[in-house]
Amino acid sequence: MYKHSELAAQIARHVARTGMADTAISRLSLFRADEPTMPLPTVYEASLCLIAQGSKRVSLADQCLTYDAEHYLLVSLDLPLVGHVTQASSEAPYLCAKIDIDQSTLADLIMEEGERAPKANQPALAVYRSDDDLVDAACRLVRLLDRPEGIPALAPLIEREILYRLLTGPHGPTLRYMAVADSHLSQVSRAISTIRSAFDQCLRIDEIAAAAGMSPSSLHAHFKAVTQMTPLEYQKQLRLQEARRLMLSEGVSAGSAGFAVGYDSPSQFSREYSRLFGAPPRQDILRLQNSESILMPL
Repeated sequence: MYKHSELAAQIARHVARTGMADTAISRLSLFRADEPTMPLPTVYEASLCLIAQGSKRVSLADQCLTYDAEHYLLVSLDLPLVGHVTQASSEAPYLCAKIDIDQSTLADLIMEEGERAPKANQPALAVYRSDDDLVDAACRLVRLLDRPEGIPALAPLIEREILYRLLTGPHGPTLRYMAVADSHLSQVSRAISTIRSAFDQCLRIDEIAAAAGMSPSSLHAHFKAVTQMTPLEYQKQLRLQEARRLMLSEGVSAGSAGFAVGYDSPSQFSREYSRLFGAPPRQDILRLQNSESILMPL
């Protein structure tokens, strides 16, 4: 656990209070929480989440996973999860490093390794026992923040090492399956990218299916199998989360936020917002403004 202690110390130096810190390394984000948080729905991007201290629980429909300093979370494609910090205090805060997966580097590594038959029906969301070499590489990546002049040359090399260790570890079959152009995971990933790029527009299922290279019926079945929701339900969640961000971060009114993300009916927006976040827009935003501890998405 020595490397976890080192990683925790590095994260704590760069994130002094509860919240998320973007870093000079584009695919690295750091998180801290000084107390447990309430469950929050959000879309987790394809990433590796390494906890240095504390613990977190995430759920996707009926699937519930807990991870901590002894286990890492790997998300293979952008998924709508509900997560909350379960163990944290001011003396021992929750500290986490999130490293986004670079799909082009991953594909390059797979090609270098040579062809291996990917296994179908691999989980897109999984927790595995932590690996000392993986934590060591993460420590070196975070350490670059103290020497920013080395980031352009060294960060890509360390990120590549991290992906290599994931690829040769227990999650490797899923990552290879993701890289196969006609695999269901890869097709669902393309559908998700299409939805995320135009979530505020009126999207037709046949357009999303065409972008994914699937029939509408196949898209519906496999999309729901992976994300536990339909493509249009996924789009709705993206809209509501963006509306929440606009109201909270930019002070936009509920009516303007709903319109900005594609809603024509204020009453429909308020109704669906309440269903997802548990309170009408104004009440929810006031609750968030009064409690910083619940604003921890990862």
